Amino acid sequence: MINRIDALFSRLRAENHRALMPFLTAGDPDLATTAQAIHEFVTQGADLIEIGIPYSDPIADGPVITSSYHRALQNGIKVSQIFQTIRTLRAEQSARVDRTPLVTMVSYAIIHRYGLDRFLTDMAASGLDGLIVPDLPVEESAALLEQATARGLALIQLITPTTPRERALRIAATTSGFIYYVSVAGITGERAGLPAELTEAVTWLRSHTQLPICIGFGINSAAQARDLAPLCDGVIIGSAVVRRMAGALNRPRGEVVREIGQYLGEIARALDPTEG
Repeated sequence: MINRIDALFSRLRAENHRALMPFLTAGDPDLATTAQAIHEFVTQGADLIEIGIPYSDPIADGPVITSSYHRALQNGIKVSQIFQTIRTLRAEQSARVDRTPLVTMVSYAIIHRYGLDRFLTDMAASGLDGLIVPDLPVEESAALLEQATARGLALIQLITPTTPRERALRIAATTSGFIYYVSVAGITGERAGLPAELTEAVTWLRSHTQLPICIGFGINSAAQARDLAPLCDGVIIGSAVVRRMAGALNRPRGEVVREIGQYLGEIARALDPTEG
């Protein structure tokens, strides 16, 4: 069966549509809210959802996402519980959620501790479609790529503005699903603007790969998403979602989830070529 990620980008390319790809931290504030958020985000137009597995020492995340990881860890969140939440979501067989790719952002330290074979087997069984491992160098990714591919999972790798071009080509050659292009050097976080050189860098990369290229880090508004749409295959919204989710600590969680859904709905409409 074709991977949901490949099916998504094949369909969106035919429709000249860009993917909306929100990120949320599993278990912040709890896994029930995570499941509710996935449903709401898909209903509001999300095409793919990234689910962060909390880690005590993330290397690429800014203070907003790092704080969410710490909150989830303080609640005792376990990888096996995250997998079970996804498995339950898939078992519900909601038509929209069932066809929506779900990928996980995870430190290789977690995979190593869990056991590579067991992690990938449980991940595939849960209904996840791919993984992003930001602390795994391309030189050490061959075994993970081989074993993930054997289970129908995508290994999504990151290319940054400071990645040398020769190395970027090597990363692209060992990536499946889509390329996660980091729009700015540094850590995750909302930014008022995106660098002018982004267009040239992504245009060059597109001329060397057939993989979809999705842009993340710093995107927080419908206007930014609309500006990026001609350049990429999808936009990733991380810190802006996680920051809003933190409001669920002191307010009714369903209300916060609905507000985030409305925010994502605005971005989805900005990415829709039939709007406007």
